[in-house]
Amino acid sequence: MLRWRRQREMAEGNDYPGMPRWVKISGIVAAVLILLAAMIVVFDIGGPHGPGRHMSPDSEMPPAGDPP
Repeated sequence: MLRWRRQREMAEGNDYPGMPRWVKISGIVAAVLILLAAMIVVFDIGGPHGPGRHMSPDSEMPPAGDPP
């Protein structure tokens, strides 16, 4: 009798339960990181980049065409 009940429950409509929780959470985390990266690029957060960023403000970089 128990076997018949299980078969009937399966036949009646145990639909696919959907995406696993870890897939949903991973997707949300990825979307948040992409959005954060886009905001950093759009709003230019982080300041100027390049070799002059790591030098002291007193030092002067020679122009690119001058020999050392």
